[in-house]
Amino acid sequence: MINGKVIRISGPIVHARGLSAAGLYDLVEVGDKKLIGEIIRLEDDEAVIQVYEDVSKLLIGADITSSERPLSVLLGPGLIGSIYDGIQRPLEELYKQTGAFMKAGTRGQPLDENKKWHFSPNPDLIYALSRGENIPALPGLILGTVKETESITCKIMIPPRPPHIESPPDYLSELSGEDDFTISSVIARSQRGQEFSLAQWWPVRVPRPSAERLPSDIPLITGQRVIDLFFPLSKGGTAAIPGGFGTGKTMTQHAIAKWCDADVIIYIGCGERGNEMTEVLTEFPDLIDPRNGRSLMERTILIANTSNMPVAAREVSIYTGVSLAEFYRDMGCHVAIMADSTSRWAEALRELSGRMEEMPAEEGFPAYLPTRLAEFYERAGRVKTLSGYEGSVSIIGAVSPPGGDFSEPVTQHTKRFIRCFWALDRELANARHYPAISWLDSYSEYANLVKSWWDRVSPDWAKLRTAALDLLKKEERLAEIAHLIGADALPDDQRLILLTAEIIKNGFLQQNSFDDVDMYCTPSRQMRILELIMEFYRRTSACIKLGSPFVKISTLSVRQSLSRLKSSIKNDDVQGLHDFEQEMRSELDLLERSQKMRETL
Repeated sequence: MINGKVIRISGPIVHARGLSAAGLYDLVEVGDKKLIGEIIRLEDDEAVIQVYEDVSKLLIGADITSSERPLSVLLGPGLIGSIYDGIQRPLEELYKQTGAFMKAGTRGQPLDENKKWHFSPNPDLIYALSRGENIPALPGLILGTVKETESITCKIMIPPRPPHIESPPDYLSELSGEDDFTISSVIARSQRGQEFSLAQWWPVRVPRPSAERLPSDIPLITGQRVIDLFFPLSKGGTAAIPGGFGTGKTMTQHAIAKWCDADVIIYIGCGERGNEMTEVLTEFPDLIDPRNGRSLMERTILIANTSNMPVAAREVSIYTGVSLAEFYRDMGCHVAIMADSTSRWAEALRELSGRMEEMPAEEGFPAYLPTRLAEFYERAGRVKTLSGYEGSVSIIGAVSPPGGDFSEPVTQHTKRFIRCFWALDRELANARHYPAISWLDSYSEYANLVKSWWDRVSPDWAKLRTAALDLLKKEERLAEIAHLIGADALPDDQRLILLTAEIIKNGFLQQNSFDDVDMYCTPSRQMRILELIMEFYRRTSACIKLGSPFVKISTLSVRQSLSRLKSSIKNDDVQGLHDFEQEMRSELDLLERSQKMRETL
């Protein structure tokens, strides 16, 4: 052990002497209460430490002990359904110990060390060992499985080695049979005596390695039409949801967490208000997973680090979350991370940087803000794992720019490292249009990558998406003119653009999370609704060219039905969509025939 003494205290930043033999980012215990900290700077014999707990009663001269290992998380069965703080302390266990207000120095085991899990060994390994075969003990080798929840099976693997550690070849010598084990029980050994248990430690700031990086050409289906069809996110992709207070960032992330086709959800409440995290903690256990009818918590991990918790733990919380995500990715799971919000995380960086007396950059943020954002978002990706599976980590980060100003540093730097931008609009939120994602300011660079997947749903996906977005852009320009001179003064073809855009906005983009039918929309139903809307526009536009007055189109009964289609016909009601299509075509055929007859007369 390496010991030192506290010589200076500046909030969560502590200066110590005597730790020159320690390493950068080593974990330390500070004072009598053994507060958890991390060495973030070394200068000769002096170390700068950020402490992840309340330091209000810490004194100059207090002892500091280095553990000589980096800040790490414990990975193994039991993570799913848990609620942690930013440094993986189990909040439910700590609540039983101290009540609602957590005391400094309180400890809890990240995983239950007494609970026994039923381990099923890999039958191929058992057979090979019985024949005396040499099995290389390579990182990623699957030793067996544990049924963690009804929704998730945890694969027990030989952990990957950190990039800087090299070792000669080793071979498996022993593997336990089917039995119940605790997380610390040894289930396998190598010929050189290395032991493997159900759980493993991994440093949070080190990305877990993979065998190969795969293209991001499979969409993450969320069931939200404005996202899936207009601004898609791929599995392994990165997205940002910027918006001012009350525009629906948290609500949008909740909807994605509930309905997206990821196998595991990790929700990081980073510096959010306590009441918002309370809603998450109380609502998520009651949400039902639509895929199996069970609790959503059976595939969810929550990390709660509210604004009144120590600011240093907020800074590390996103690394904790992404390390947990990479663990399940390595099993072949598709994982979605909801980080709410990266602005509060950046504010923690700014406060810690100020305490360390570093030179500030724009708006007081540290000069390394872009680097830290890049380190976080670049841990997303779709990969071939060391075990040979395909897995992914998708990161969706909420950004809370002050006053909704997207030109502030966090939003601008985030845009450099993400490829999907869902800009929330204040006017849409005030009009109760949810999700309040602006179709004018948002974009997705994954649209071309996922085109081949959508072409299997409908070969017209790209054409219809482009046509609908162009129509909405035309409507934006015409709305300004209509506001000045009135919509009635516009030509009929332009009034039709306004009408169709209104149907797209109200009947397609707006989605009701409390409607049993509208809360989730399958990809095929999304395409059929948009196809019908665009067919309505194409046919009525032809009628206007034949001389049909706009007033006849605006009074068509099918126009109202088209706006209600999203909630009147269920996802699996294929016949209902077909019947509506026939009804719409019959009404439009009648309008077209009557206009042609007038032309001949």
